[in-house]
Amino acid sequence: MNIGQDSMSKIIDGKKIAQELREDLKKEISKLKINYKKEPGLAVVQVGNVAASSVYVKAKTKSAIEVGIKVIDHHLDEKITQKELLNLVDSLNKQDNVSGILVQLPLPVHINEQVVLDSIDPNKDADGFHPLNVGKLSISATNDENLLIPCTPYGCLLMLNSLGVELKGKHAVVIGRSNIVGKPMAQLLLKESCTVTIAHSKTTDLPKICSEADILVAAVGRPEIVKGNWIKKNAIVIDVGINRVQREIDGEQKNKLVGDVDYSEAEKNASFITPVPGGVGPMTIACLLRNTTIAFKNKFI
Repeated sequence: MNIGQDSMSKIIDGKKIAQELREDLKKEISKLKINYKKEPGLAVVQVGNVAASSVYVKAKTKSAIEVGIKVIDHHLDEKITQKELLNLVDSLNKQDNVSGILVQLPLPVHINEQVVLDSIDPNKDADGFHPLNVGKLSISATNDENLLIPCTPYGCLLMLNSLGVELKGKHAVVIGRSNIVGKPMAQLLLKESCTVTIAHSKTTDLPKICSEADILVAAVGRPEIVKGNWIKKNAIVIDVGINRVQREIDGEQKNKLVGDVDYSEAEKNASFITPVPGGVGPMTIACLLRNTTIAFKNKFI
């Protein structure tokens, strides 16, 4: 059975693949502690009390501690000034016990997110968002495992690699052009020798473009925009979207998480497909821990 693949279905089990990655990291970090008498440290900076951010930070912190990464938590008042936040980042850049720095987004409107992200030492850039790391990803000939790569797209690549399917020569369509997912996802697929098309919400005849994809990565942030008849027979579908919608369940209106793909229809055509939730989400957190460990190794090994 392929890693992370349910033998009775086409589901790509992100939870299982992420768990395996975390277990590998836990073993590796245990050896690093013995050999170097140090442990990777992740500084987590959260500004304000956005509910979704608190949920994400809690999940990231829990996973980091479980694999042996020390978490240095900084939960700041939403009224903090940009200068004060930049001073904190500068301080974390200089601390030897901090291997990786994560500034949880979004930040309050009075703070320029890009300025803050650019201020993080690129060698401690746990999210892989710093322009220097983005540039390294762009110009590297292969998917160098020592690079700090944006977590969500790298998690998607690991899921694709887990299937044992030859990626070389496949036509990959990425819907979405964000700096966080769409653009780095395209770079990663190019390095796997895919032929890559980047589409988006304003693409002319988006259904036709999608129907030509051997690999479809949906990261546009619109609930169930990708319909089942957009999916080529036996295509691989990676759904990055996490959208909260109102649905009638047992006669009541309830919140439900759905992806950017109409799962119930798409799975009829797809050879493999990620669920929402339980697909890409767990991989994002696991790859954050991976980046923190790589940052530690790049400094001390």
